[in-house]
Amino acid sequence: MSVTKVVEIPVTLEIPIGPQHPALHEPLMLKVYADGEEVVKVDINTGYNHRGIEKLCERNSFYRNIFICGRVCGICNTVHANCYVRAVEYLMDIDPPKRAKYLRVLAMELERIHSHLIINAIMAEILGFDTLFMYIMRDREKIMKAKEILTGNRVLADYMMIGGVRRDVNGVKKDRLLNIINTIEGDIKRYIKIFETDDTITKRLMGVGVIKPSQITKYGLLGPIARGSNIKIDVRMGDKYDAYGEIPFNVIIRKEMDSWARMMVRWEETLESVNMCRYVLEHLPSDGPAVPDERRLPRRFPAGESFARVEAPRGELTYYINSVGKQVPYRVKIRTPSFNNIINSGFSYIGYSIADVPVILTSYDPCIACMERAIVINVKRGTRKSVSLKQLAKGEV
Repeated sequence: MSVTKVVEIPVTLEIPIGPQHPALHEPLMLKVYADGEEVVKVDINTGYNHRGIEKLCERNSFYRNIFICGRVCGICNTVHANCYVRAVEYLMDIDPPKRAKYLRVLAMELERIHSHLIINAIMAEILGFDTLFMYIMRDREKIMKAKEILTGNRVLADYMMIGGVRRDVNGVKKDRLLNIINTIEGDIKRYIKIFETDDTITKRLMGVGVIKPSQITKYGLLGPIARGSNIKIDVRMGDKYDAYGEIPFNVIIRKEMDSWARMMVRWEETLESVNMCRYVLEHLPSDGPAVPDERRLPRRFPAGESFARVEAPRGELTYYINSVGKQVPYRVKIRTPSFNNIINSGFSYIGYSIADVPVILTSYDPCIACMERAIVINVKRGTRKSVSLKQLAKGEV
């Protein structure tokens, strides 16, 4: 009697998510391959938002580049500018006054608060909890107002400058900022309770997108994603740049390792940032002018290399600068946390349902604007040809 061997061949369906999709607020393509409802493979395609910022930095002066780097990302523009400015300061051996360092921390922590608020609001929107989305965005406006009081602008702050900051604070501004900080603290605690108890949130997030600590280190994942998987990594703690070595704070970690843990890390970090902002305002040093005289800043830039990193809201952000002694840098290299987190995240969707894909992606807090910086170079037969952004926009390449 012969035995017939039956081989089951799964029927795999390719589902494109993006580059324009309601779950994605920026252009990104996820090619999801599913067997029924189960995800078996995900290909991640980027490159829809090239702006050539690194190349622009090589064509503009060290001082103009502060404004260019501050526009890599609209949400975390202050930390980009800070990282670039500190890299230049390391190159020029400049140490800002302590008051300026405290104000830099205040600006970056306000930015961390509003960044974490917006991604938690987006998560509520993805889950269909539109009312919660509206409430969180309403309260985020308080932090945007605080940022405006401190820096003069709600979004693009242009607050950092070599040797200090562009605006100081007086007693009136300190009182207004403290009032906002004290008000937002109660709002954040209320949202934490909602994320801990509401069935709409817990059933969709808990146990979804689990990332083990070994996978965090294997794929080089950063920021709240790593801390949500019990990896205690934070550049503020490691480098103690600016005034982080003097301002007390806790590095938040969670052991659940899922999408819910990553969102809760952000909520609890928001409370830590509130406490840090309050500490800065109550212990603001008086030594040294926080705003340097731009006319007296050095105009000669030494040859050499410099490297700086900062803990952006999404994780470790790094800037590398190479100078040959001219008014413009020879090379500015930026590595953003979303580049690591998104490019290497394909494994985390496998085994979950198609409906879980937007939830897992949102838990990464993707920032595609940070990732897309390169300009296309076409190498053919030993020649090098630069392609203009106009040609890219017209689809001529």
